[in-house]
Amino acid sequence: MNQRSHLGTSYLDIAKGAVETFLKLRSRDPASRGDRYMLVSFEEAPAGIKAGWKESHATFMTELRNLQAVGLTSIGQSLRTAFDLLNLNRLVSGIDNYGQGRNPFFLEPAIIVAITDGSKLTSSSGVQDELHLPLTTPLPGSELTKEPFRWDQRLFSLVLRIPGHTSPDPEPIGGVPLDPSPITPMCEVTGGRSYSVFSQRMLNQCLESLVQKIQSGVVINFEKTGPDPPPTEDGYFINPYGPQSWHSCHKMIYVRPNPKTGVPVGHWPIPESFWPDQNSPTLPPRAAHPQVKFSCVDSEPMVVDKVPFDKYELEPSPLTQYILERKSPHSCWQVFVCNSAKYGELGQPFGYLKASTALNCVNLFVMPYNYPVVLPLLDDLITVHKFKPPAKWRQSFENYLKTVPPYYITALRKALRMMGAPNLLADNMEYGLSYSVVSYLKKLSQQAKIEADRVCASVGKKAALEGGIKLRCRSSALSLAHRKDFTQLLHSIMGDGPALPMEANTKEFAGFQLAALNKALKPQGLRNPYDIPRSHLLDQLSRMRRNLLHASICILKGQDQDQLHSVPIAQMGNYQDFLKHCPSPLREADPDQPKRLHTFGNPFKLDKKAMMVDEADEFVTGTQGKGKRPGESSSPAGGGAPKRRRCMSPLLRLGRAYTPPKTPPRSNCFLSLLITSYIKSFFSPNVLFFFFCLNAGYEKIFYLLKQIQGSLETRLIFLQSIIKEAAR
Repeated sequence: MNQRSHLGTSYLDIAKGAVETFLKLRSRDPASRGDRYMLVSFEEAPAGIKAGWKESHATFMTELRNLQAVGLTSIGQSLRTAFDLLNLNRLVSGIDNYGQGRNPFFLEPAIIVAITDGSKLTSSSGVQDELHLPLTTPLPGSELTKEPFRWDQRLFSLVLRIPGHTSPDPEPIGGVPLDPSPITPMCEVTGGRSYSVFSQRMLNQCLESLVQKIQSGVVINFEKTGPDPPPTEDGYFINPYGPQSWHSCHKMIYVRPNPKTGVPVGHWPIPESFWPDQNSPTLPPRAAHPQVKFSCVDSEPMVVDKVPFDKYELEPSPLTQYILERKSPHSCWQVFVCNSAKYGELGQPFGYLKASTALNCVNLFVMPYNYPVVLPLLDDLITVHKFKPPAKWRQSFENYLKTVPPYYITALRKALRMMGAPNLLADNMEYGLSYSVVSYLKKLSQQAKIEADRVCASVGKKAALEGGIKLRCRSSALSLAHRKDFTQLLHSIMGDGPALPMEANTKEFAGFQLAALNKALKPQGLRNPYDIPRSHLLDQLSRMRRNLLHASICILKGQDQDQLHSVPIAQMGNYQDFLKHCPSPLREADPDQPKRLHTFGNPFKLDKKAMMVDEADEFVTGTQGKGKRPGESSSPAGGGAPKRRRCMSPLLRLGRAYTPPKTPPRSNCFLSLLITSYIKSFFSPNVLFFFFCLNAGYEKIFYLLKQIQGSLETRLIFLQSIIKEAAR
């Protein structure tokens, strides 16, 4: 990411600018108020998590600007860290609903945008040709899902391919192609895609596309089961030879939030791919994306009044295009989940796919499980029996309940309550999970809460440095000394000599470590030669020679003077940390004197809020009363005598005539210091010199100096008069 493009900026700068542009484009949508942004780099966790769940947007932007491209391209580990960071709160909230069906309206939609240069994937073990996510993770409950991601999390990748020189060929106009880097298959698995970026214009086009892809929904695998549909009356026919693209689609269904509450609302889940067993102590791991089979047999869509159903729009895909081109809005295709029923591999239908009446989209209708059986029963209950079912109807309804997965009971009871028949289901019906599974899920929720707090507290903290580098003994199979040709080569070069031991004693150096460089310690080039970088050897030699030849009274200094004051530009303004390490100062001798501020670069700057400054730079502590005449008193009636303000100069004592104080005897040493100080202030008058005159009693000299203006010659003439006055 440190390579330069023809724009003059590095890939890292382009990536930072892309993130800021993405945030600006996203902020145009009113729904972006609830967005949360996180930042993960290629460093090892937790140092790689720059901004997590509890960091503010300002922290995110600060960490983004301070991001540097160092280390290896361990994108697999970074993606696993990002997915684990997103999945921290899912077990705590129970949003995945393991073993109870998949609810599309229980979702936390998230997209991961990976910006990379498309180079080789480097790690500590070498260069990898394929992207592999680590299988081991400290996140509790990760074994319940086969993949590290969830069905509402998608990965998009911006692969920067901007050349270092301007291409003479015109830029192609059209869509952005997929990138052949190893991250592309990972993007497609999660329901996203990769973009191969060759120019700044293409980058802006990709960012606008990403903003449009931020939709609330979940990804589902749709696969065809059974024969292809017959041709329609219009003669529309698909070539049956070879697999078609619409036979298997990996697309998203949009879950629209309720316009009143802003939260998605639904009734029926998508069934699990197994029948719950109350005697099973564990749950089988589920796939991140449910496998939904659809049958191409035309069926009649069924909807009963007062019976709720869920309607989800499918993302445009070859499947939706095929269904729309058939122009059959009054027929539907039933959908199934394999092994969802107690008996039968395909299971019972839980909904259907149907084109809209206007033929502009395809919708997935999620109904009660085995809806062709239960919907006629509920229709008879409403229209024929008027919510007073006879024994025959109850028997048919009980037979239906035996074919329904137990986790549908809760949704079915809620639907019957909405219809007006709340007493058809008993309250003590089992939900299908064993006691051990329920206890395990509760335990996982508690562990996930502790892990979430730990990760949030460790965000931004670097991993503790090891005290040394551990040495690992090579096995005999990997050692070159055990090769037969290598031994013969040594004998031919060295002749007959003492034979080296073939086997090294591994227990002799067990636990041996090489000392690692402690970056927290300040290097001392004049004391430790190992602290001198190789590129600074000549400069350090000059410093050592100067230290040796110009040492006063043969005292060598432990550190060069220029190094004491050499501070990086990034740390020049960080003087607060320097003050923290300084010893605590002594208390003020005069507590009434105004305290001086800790100012950077000007230690004589005073707090102007608590004092008044006149034209001659004399000041009086406190604030003077406004609107008061000189003769008026500011003390209340009946009060004591007004407190006299303490003046910093005897010139400003109110109510007294000025009497010049007795000046101490002046010496030639002080006179030379006075003249030298003033000569230094020819071009920039030194405030310290004026105050030095006041404190020493040279008020008259002070007022003479205040009158000096003009060129250097004029000031020299006044200087002669000052010297005469000082010599008296």
